[in-house]
Amino acid sequence: MTLSIEGMRQGYHDNIVIDDISFDIEKGEMVSILGPNGSGKSTLIKTICRIMMPLSGNVSVDGVSIQGMEPKEFSHLIGYVPQKYMPTDYVTVFDSVLIGRAPYMFWSYSDADFLHAGMAMDRMGIFDLAEKYVNNISGGQIQKVVLARAIAQDPEYFILDEPTSALDLKNQMLALRTIKDVISQGKAGALVALHDLNLAMHFCDRVILLKDGHIHSSGRPVDVITEDSIRDVYGVSSEILEGRDGLFVHILEDE
Repeated sequence: MTLSIEGMRQGYHDNIVIDDISFDIEKGEMVSILGPNGSGKSTLIKTICRIMMPLSGNVSVDGVSIQGMEPKEFSHLIGYVPQKYMPTDYVTVFDSVLIGRAPYMFWSYSDADFLHAGMAMDRMGIFDLAEKYVNNISGGQIQKVVLARAIAQDPEYFILDEPTSALDLKNQMLALRTIKDVISQGKAGALVALHDLNLAMHFCDRVILLKDGHIHSSGRPVDVITEDSIRDVYGVSSEILEGRDGLFVHILEDE
C-alpha cells in the first residue's frame, strides 16, 4: 500500500504556501518533513489530512483518491496528530485515548477497543494517568495522550505535525521510538513534521526538506541533511559530526 501526494498546491487567499509537492510513503517507513518556519510543513499535513482542500493536486492510496472517502474509511487510513490540541474539560485520559477506537465502534466499544486503548497508553507511559482529567495534566502529558490515541486508532498511516514539540528530551525519544516500533513490521507508515534535524537523522528512513513551499531535496537523511543544505535552507552554518550512534548536526554560531 502506497500513500501518494501528487502535484500538491495549497495556500491562503492569494498567498501560495506550497506548490508542486509530490512524494510517496510506503508502509514500514518513517518519512520526515523538514524546513524552517513558514516553509509549508503544517499546511502540507493539513491538506493531506483533509482539513484543507487542495487548490490542485491529489492525495491517494494505491491510486484511489482520499477526497471522496467516507469519514470512517478515512479514519481507518489516516491517524492525525495535530501540532496543537485543545483538551476537552473533564474528560479522562483513558476516555481521550479510547476515542481513537471510534472508527471501529458499532453500538458501543468492545473489549478489544479497551485493550487497544490500554496498550497504547502503556506504550506511551501514561497508564498511571488513566483516571486523570486531560485538562489537569501538563502540556507534554497531553501530547503523549494524543499520540496514544493515534496508536490506539491503528491507522494505515500516521500523519504527525511536530509531535515532540511539547516533550522533554527523554520523551521525544520515547515518542519517536514508539512510532518507529509500531511501523517497523510494515503494517503502517508515518509522515512526521519535525524541527529537530538530529531526531530526523536518527529515526527517519527518508526526509523531505522544504524551502519556500517547494521540495529542496529528498532522500536518505545522510544525503539530505548536509552542511550545504542546512546553510541553503536555514541560513546557518553547521558541522555534521560522527557520534556513538551515527551522524549528528552541530549548529555553529556565525561570527
